[in-house]
Amino acid sequence: MKRTLQLAFLFALTVGALYERASFLGAQVTPAAKETHIRNIKPLTKGGENAEAYFSFDGKQIIFQSTREPYKCDQIFTMKLDGSDVKRVSTGSGRTTCAYFTPDGQRIIYASTHLGSPDCPPVPSRADGYVWPIYKTFDIFSAKPDGTDLKRLTNTNGYDAEGIISPDGKKILFTSARSGDLELYEMNIDGSNPKRLTNALGYDGGAFYSQDGQWIVWRSNRPKTPEEIKQDRDLFAKDLVMPLHMEIMIMKADGTQVKQLTSNGAANFAPYFHPNGRQIIFASDINNKNKGIPNFDLFLIDRDGTGLQQVTFDIAFDAFPMFTNDGKKLIWASNRNAANEGDTNIFTADWID
Repeated sequence: MKRTLQLAFLFALTVGALYERASFLGAQVTPAAKETHIRNIKPLTKGGENAEAYFSFDGKQIIFQSTREPYKCDQIFTMKLDGSDVKRVSTGSGRTTCAYFTPDGQRIIYASTHLGSPDCPPVPSRADGYVWPIYKTFDIFSAKPDGTDLKRLTNTNGYDAEGIISPDGKKILFTSARSGDLELYEMNIDGSNPKRLTNALGYDGGAFYSQDGQWIVWRSNRPKTPEEIKQDRDLFAKDLVMPLHMEIMIMKADGTQVKQLTSNGAANFAPYFHPNGRQIIFASDINNKNKGIPNFDLFLIDRDGTGLQQVTFDIAFDAFPMFTNDGKKLIWASNRNAANEGDTNIFTADWID
């Protein structure tokens, strides 16, 4: 992990030196000029709050969550690769999150609170700082891609969400509070036979399989000191989690060979495997965590925790990256070029290795 921090530090120094040299020579160095991994950037949405956009397995469809009129909190939508033919596929009630296509494209899954109440659940106060709610009424559902034939897959008294599907279409990987902590679980595609994969105090979530289905990558907050443990337990009792310090972890799909990839004390999240199987892309505020201005960028890291590379350089928010299975395109959510303050849009780009 020390190696990762050294690479990040050296990388930051190198970029800074190049920027200063170009400025001295009269050149204008823009964020786009430094984003050498992405080309032909295209926005797919225009305003509002759009996030967690994921390709179908064939790369022809996109499923995402969005808060847009007339809805007051996130609902699930699908669209074509060019951003056209946008359709709501969730119920229109409650709050939704984390949608995904089955490999054959015949079903989708997503989490929703609509059985708890048709209204949007309350947003937590900031009395405890910046926190995420873990609504107890979130359950995971399956439906046809047009939203019909809705089937409930989880039925526990607590948070079940953040579900994704294995490449062979047989398993759903998700986060659940059913054990009294936020852990990763795997279940059959029909919701049967849930199996716990993590067993450590703290939040484990936002997981994805590698393209061969052999590995899992996720974000984790593992409190260690008595003060951290008390804070974690106090927040969990209020159905809250604080995401300010999360690290990227990997393990085998059966829950063995757990390894922590980052150790920088930043908010690292939204990891996803590169189709080459050697690298992981993720979002982090590592370069801005002490400046008081929220700024997340995308980074690449090797599976052994070395080789850290910064991918995006915009001054605001870049997160929730995903590759097409052929590795030719990247999709992510960003505040860049926002028409209104707070707008988060979905972007795609050609990926350059």
